[in-house]
Amino acid sequence: MRKLLLTAALAFSAAVCAQNNVLSIDAQLRTRGEHDNGAHTPRSEGTQAANFISERARLSFNFNRQDLQLKASIQHTGLWGQDGMNTSNERATVNEAWAKMKFGNHFFAQLGRMQLAYDDERILGASDWNNNGNWHDALRLGYSDFHNSLHIILAMNQDDTSNRGDYYNGPMPYKNMQALWYHYQAFRVPFSVSLMALNIGYERGTENHGRTNYLQTYGTDINFRPQSWNIHAAFYYQMGKTALRKVQAWLASGSIGYSFAPELGLSVGYDLMSGNDYNKNEWTAFDALYGTHHKFFGTMDYFGSTLSCGLQDLNASLTSRLSHKVKLKVDYHYLMTDKQLNTLGKSLGHEIDAQVTANIMKDVTLTAGYSTMLGTVTMDYVKGGSHDQWQDWAWLQLNINPRLFSSKW
Repeated sequence: MRKLLLTAALAFSAAVCAQNNVLSIDAQLRTRGEHDNGAHTPRSEGTQAANFISERARLSFNFNRQDLQLKASIQHTGLWGQDGMNTSNERATVNEAWAKMKFGNHFFAQLGRMQLAYDDERILGASDWNNNGNWHDALRLGYSDFHNSLHIILAMNQDDTSNRGDYYNGPMPYKNMQALWYHYQAFRVPFSVSLMALNIGYERGTENHGRTNYLQTYGTDINFRPQSWNIHAAFYYQMGKTALRKVQAWLASGSIGYSFAPELGLSVGYDLMSGNDYNKNEWTAFDALYGTHHKFFGTMDYFGSTLSCGLQDLNASLTSRLSHKVKLKVDYHYLMTDKQLNTLGKSLGHEIDAQVTANIMKDVTLTAGYSTMLGTVTMDYVKGGSHDQWQDWAWLQLNINPRLFSSKW
């Protein structure tokens, strides 16, 4: 009997261990001070700079075992001084809450509130620079092996159970979304390619007569990294219909980078978002949808997901590791419109961005940045403000991101 009990106990212990359960809790406190003297929107003569401190406090719970993964993340965002000493607010929210079920070694189903970040995050991204970030309430079905990954994403939004005619007037930017993403990674060659197709439905009806217009985006993202080189290209095409006109727009991007040493790298690139041709009865300005827009077209964020006149960006980036804990990055952008604006030239100006990142201790990173924009008369026409005024932006950010707890059983 003792042997039988011992055998049963060992079998139970083995079964529990085989589950390989892992529970972890992560925290993030990110505080950023900014001196805004022309970021986002160029300033006019006499406009004073804005100075403020923003913060994100986030707590994430993660559970993982062989066939199941759960994540719940809550966060509070805001400005220092935005609330009184005893004031409650509603800026606390759930930015992730999902379950991922794994079926064998290759298939999974994920359901709930999640971040959608694909390829270089130009079209779908987490937008982590923004304290709130991006999230979607969706179902994601997937397959993956060593060479291939395939994801299907389905989302449908509603803001009231009593709505008739499927009318949606809620805070999400779309009514429904269907997406297909395929990624191929070569085995012996440093080459990968992704294909993406999205169908976004926008509410254009009335409360009693719901009506949806659809915008389709198709594209590819290609990476080739032989030895010290990094070659990237992307192309996206849009079609469908806005509220008034049919859509035919496109985006193209390409870059070449070279690492001279582990401590020094240089890259050059060119991006083009098509703009509206007012001689055609079509909408030809490309919309970059829900990407991480802070990554592209300069960090002063003059240009978001779409621009009626389109945008060209000739850019260069220098990265250098000053020490094993300190990194420097300097970017240059020469910005132009895609379409001619009246009698104005296409040049919007030159932006220079510098950023220094230092790992000051475990789980603690300090980052400082400075940017300036040397605009033109065309920039004044497109974005407002005055190019005769000095436009710049400086910031300092402390990011504390420790793992508070981890247990395996």
